[in-house]
Amino acid sequence: MSVPVAILAGGLATRLGPLAAVTPKALVDVAGQPFVAHQIDLLRAHGLTDIVMLVGHLGEVIRDAIGDGAARGVRIRYLFDGPTRLGTGGAIRRALPALGDAFVVLYGDAYLDCDYGAIERMFRASGKPGLMTVYQNNDRFDRSNVLVRDGRIVRYDKHDRTPEMRHIDYGIGMFRREAFDHAVTSESFDLAAVYHHLLDADALAVYEVPERFYEIGSLDGLQQTRAHLSTKRSLST
Repeated sequence: MSVPVAILAGGLATRLGPLAAVTPKALVDVAGQPFVAHQIDLLRAHGLTDIVMLVGHLGEVIRDAIGDGAARGVRIRYLFDGPTRLGTGGAIRRALPALGDAFVVLYGDAYLDCDYGAIERMFRASGKPGLMTVYQNNDRFDRSNVLVRDGRIVRYDKHDRTPEMRHIDYGIGMFRREAFDHAVTSESFDLAAVYHHLLDADALAVYEVPERFYEIGSLDGLQQTRAHLSTKRSLST
């Protein structure tokens, strides 16, 4: 893969409490190195070397710690929210000039070890401007929020969840820039609004990932991710 990757790293990390008060989530220590370093190494292993960090809260600290990525074999650019928080969707829309026609989006608190090449192939074969990855979660690691039937997303709702929802938004999206053209008119908005717009227009493809996700957005998730990446590191040495 050679498309750019936008990493959403502008959140306040409120669920981590004092741990993230002065340390941005991206720099929280996980298995001996900052979490974002694990993300970068994973992306590089899948041939994704053009990374755009969309930062806000403590973004300068991330930039100063990680730099331009040359030491890890990637190119990293930083785009800041500015004085007004843009939300996940607003941050991506503002970054479109740096992302080109097609790009990957993932969250800055998620470790998603899966087949990125297969996701891109599905996206391009679909001919649609957006793709959501899903995982059959069955409320195990978080509340499921996607209803999938016959290989299509029927409903996606992060707030009004129903028992028939078995899947969850896995955390990787792929888009063409046109997906953000008419989704929302306000400056600040959530990426979910783009997904809803595409879903209503029958313009959202789906790829089901078989591997579970890991995240550091909560203390429990952080503990699980630390255990997973510590084991992975020990197995590779």
